[in-house]
Amino acid sequence: MFQRRGVVAAFAFAALFAAAIHVIHRPDPSFPSLPAKLTDTDFWDMVTNFSENGGYFRSDNFVSNETTFQWVIPELSKKLKRDGAYLGVGPDQNFTYLAALHPAVSFIMDIRRQNMLLHLMYKALFEISRSRSEFLSKLFGRPIPRTLKEGDDLNTLFQAFGNEESDPVLARDAFLAIMDRLREVHHFRLNTDDAGTIEYVHNAFVSAGPDIRYSFPSQYSWRRFPSYSDLMLETDSNGENHSYMASEENFQAVKHLESENRVIPIVGDFAGGKALRSVGRYLKQHGSSVTAFYTSNVEFYLFQSDDWRKFFNNVSDLPVDRDSVFIRAYFNNFGRYASGSKARSETLLDGIQDLTVSYKANEIHSYFDIIKRSTSP
Repeated sequence: MFQRRGVVAAFAFAALFAAAIHVIHRPDPSFPSLPAKLTDTDFWDMVTNFSENGGYFRSDNFVSNETTFQWVIPELSKKLKRDGAYLGVGPDQNFTYLAALHPAVSFIMDIRRQNMLLHLMYKALFEISRSRSEFLSKLFGRPIPRTLKEGDDLNTLFQAFGNEESDPVLARDAFLAIMDRLREVHHFRLNTDDAGTIEYVHNAFVSAGPDIRYSFPSQYSWRRFPSYSDLMLETDSNGENHSYMASEENFQAVKHLESENRVIPIVGDFAGGKALRSVGRYLKQHGSSVTAFYTSNVEFYLFQSDDWRKFFNNVSDLPVDRDSVFIRAYFNNFGRYASGSKARSETLLDGIQDLTVSYKANEIHSYFDIIKRSTSP
């Protein structure tokens, strides 16, 4: 009798314990997961409400000047989970990381309002273009070359577009289609100055074509920068091209993110008190964390004042895990190399969680402290 009661009691305890575990691990309804797509209203609310006042930088930054930005992709693809949050800065090199990492949401933050508008231009172009050739045709205001055939490689694609002259009618039609998509389809509240900036940006790409460079309009400065086509033809250290233009599949991956409003450009200072913290709060509210944070070489400028401390305080408030990683660009302007590479710039990785611990332990004092702790692929 007592043995039977003991068995019954044991089963009852086990059932209660299992029920308790079930209750404990049930998702908290106050922390809904990231939405599969964002409405136009939610997207625009974040663009406007997360943003800070625009600031100044000395260059338009129409395209990147980093040539080794793909070198870290093989390691990131193996290490990082999909469906997290990607944070980035600057122009379209972010799209290559998005195509490789497949985040659930991405925030592109830059101190310049022009960069936010550049990304809105790209958003419209992705949405209204069915293929890479249509995208390039609208971006550069050039007809799709008749010589192109389905299945032509990327080098052939850029050679063909490079031989085409810009067409003022096609360029104007493309700009009007961009503005129609943003204003009439999405109903984004862009004022006259915003429209003028988008036209200025688009005209730069039309004027220079696939040869547009970081230094535009000075295309051939004393230090020759890579062109848009050069950057799209770059590879990792093993010769594999991961760019968002490398294949129709990569292009469609970014188009899909853009069409679902999951690439959100905001105006923000890394050291500011609003933008980065707003992103952090949003991710916490949705039970998500930062997978990768591409900072380019912004930290170099932050260390020229006390702003680097403000930035790392902001980073300390972001939801991260042990795999969350910074992607840094380091320019070897001072003859100091982070690895054996002699490239003008190197792309480096650093664990966000580990960096935060080091910062709070007062182990970070200079820009080279974070470079020395970063690793190259």
